[in-house]
Amino acid sequence: MNRFVDVILPLPLPGTFTYSIPQDFMGRVLPGCRVTVPLGNKKSYKALVASVHDNEPEGYVVKPLQEVLDETPIVLESQIKLWDWISKYYLCSMGEIYKAAIPQGLKGEFKPRTEQRVRLTAEYSNEKWLNLLMQTLGRAPRQKRLLTTYLQQAVPFGNSPKEIAKHRLIELAQVQPPIYKQLQEKGVFETYEVEIGRLGRNEAPCQPVNTLNQAQQKAFDEIKESFTRKNVTLLHGVTSAGKTEVYIHLISEAIERGEQVLYMLPEIALTKQIIERLRRVFGDRIGLYHSKFTDAERVEIWKKQLSDTPYDIILGVRSSVFLPFQRLGLVVVDEEHENSYKQQEPAPRYNARNASIVLASFFDARTLLGTATPSIESYYNATTGKYALVSLTTRHRQLQLPHIEVIDMQEYQRKKLTVGPFSDPLVEAMSQALKDKKQIILFQNRRGYSPQIECRTCGWVPHCKHCDVSLTLHKNANKLVCHYCGYTIPAPVHCPNCEGRNFSTLGYGTEKIEDDLQNLFPNARIKRMDLDTTRTRTAYEKIISDFQEGKTDILIGTQMVSKGLDFDNVDVVGIVNADTLLNYPDFRATERAFQLMSQVAGRAGRKNGQGKVFLQTKMTDAPVIPQIVKNDYTSFYDGQLQERLLFHYPPFYRLVYIYMKHRDVRVIEEFSELLGKHMREIFDNRILGPDLPPVAKVKQLYIRKIVLKVENSISQYKIN
Repeated sequence: MNRFVDVILPLPLPGTFTYSIPQDFMGRVLPGCRVTVPLGNKKSYKALVASVHDNEPEGYVVKPLQEVLDETPIVLESQIKLWDWISKYYLCSMGEIYKAAIPQGLKGEFKPRTEQRVRLTAEYSNEKWLNLLMQTLGRAPRQKRLLTTYLQQAVPFGNSPKEIAKHRLIELAQVQPPIYKQLQEKGVFETYEVEIGRLGRNEAPCQPVNTLNQAQQKAFDEIKESFTRKNVTLLHGVTSAGKTEVYIHLISEAIERGEQVLYMLPEIALTKQIIERLRRVFGDRIGLYHSKFTDAERVEIWKKQLSDTPYDIILGVRSSVFLPFQRLGLVVVDEEHENSYKQQEPAPRYNARNASIVLASFFDARTLLGTATPSIESYYNATTGKYALVSLTTRHRQLQLPHIEVIDMQEYQRKKLTVGPFSDPLVEAMSQALKDKKQIILFQNRRGYSPQIECRTCGWVPHCKHCDVSLTLHKNANKLVCHYCGYTIPAPVHCPNCEGRNFSTLGYGTEKIEDDLQNLFPNARIKRMDLDTTRTRTAYEKIISDFQEGKTDILIGTQMVSKGLDFDNVDVVGIVNADTLLNYPDFRATERAFQLMSQVAGRAGRKNGQGKVFLQTKMTDAPVIPQIVKNDYTSFYDGQLQERLLFHYPPFYRLVYIYMKHRDVRVIEEFSELLGKHMREIFDNRILGPDLPPVAKVKQLYIRKIVLKVENSISQYKIN
């Protein structure tokens, strides 16, 4: 009987492709295994088997697959089900998901990491021969020192030998590698290879979980009860309420039941602090997974998850939703409101929060969404009964929420009571905090030195030659950079338009704020945390460690500093310019402003007394400002819900954004108008556009945008 496979190719092509199974491979091809298949006349691809069946396609000759690459599946059935859901819900191909989900090392040959270890040869593995050897090495002191070091470190007599790495032995003996080679040539030592892997081990003993306080215990009990009624629960807890301790107790109970846990975070910056807390309790039962890992490390984690001894807990960012799980029982999505859970470019474009809920449903697992500032959609789902809702309204140790002072920058600038981007009250508070040996966090959601430079003589502003945006000055690197395509040019010495040499900077980025702070407080230890300073995993960890250990006085950052970081000694938080958040052209701008400013304010006063927050803005009359000051989520939510209902936005409507791109502006205008016309014939007034997006040209491609607003109850309608 002929058998066939449907495979997923790592290409942006719809559907699966069918190939026949040659007799030699019968019984070896399983769903989730990789195979090599031909495509076209010359190309071959490593494809993933989605299914094996007996249904021969009609109308064309089926090509045979060429090679079977795996003895056992590298992708589980639950993963393929998740891919299928993402493909249909987010309108992307299975091939795009396959390419994004699988570590690159699994698509080719993967070599495990090995280490050279040392042992005595059989001839010298007894005390008599070793004593004789020691006597003969009297005139070779470095060889004798190397052998003595080995005996001290690796072979205490009467016990079984301990393994020791060759490089470690040479280092401890303080000799050069040729000395080892001399003993090896004498037949004393032999070297052997051991697979060690790339994943670190936690040697410290595990500690018991902390006792929950009364408010945490109440929330913990309510969450457990809610899981008997609903598969998803939203934990709405104020900043510094101790939500992580509640998570740890839930995780502990889940792994006692033999279940696996997925703990998702929105940002790599958070993983250092959380992993330290979790490892104190769970030790080596927890694995870490994020994009700053090397591909080889990600492959090892993937393979461990497929093994008979997978990690009980995976702590990771959005990509961790694609890992293999065999017995998932609990998913925790921390800071569930965060925009970082959304993958924007390239495809697949998906929200990992929603994908994790779907993944949990395949295992009949429970999902806990936790945050101090819930997304409108999640809170709506919780208040309308789709999710359960649990509140945690008191801070740990009964600490007060920080006092937030709104600074009217228009008024302070008119009275000349500012120093650069800082109002006098913020400068005074920072000065006092430094005297008191307290720490400061400043939030500015723009990196670089200045978003724009301008010739004072003729008004020339440098723009990106590929995108419809001005170039951002990065003063430390002495260059102008496009934050959309990466185009870079040296910072100009003179204006190409008028030859003038007098430039002014417009606006403030984190780099300029750092400069101004150094002038204000020359003795302060200042660090920046933005995309420019955190391009490596160790850079993240170093900045956070230094601040946590008191080696940094002032931390300046973009939205990274708002995301759940826990520091004991922060007394002052400054939101340098709230207006950049409020003026963003998006229906979610107010929601994101409330979330970001509330979260960054929550970094103050987490352990010792009430913190102080200075919110600098020229828009003091914006309704969201007093809501942030009072931490009044309910009023904020009610106001936003009325607007969303009135203007047909989520959670009442679903939005589909259709972007069209082309190198010829005339082509894109004609095509977008034609598409918009045809879509209106079908969807009527549910269509907006075509319009220009805020940035209408990126990487030499002109862009137009159409928005389709679809009411949630659309299935009740028949659209002709």
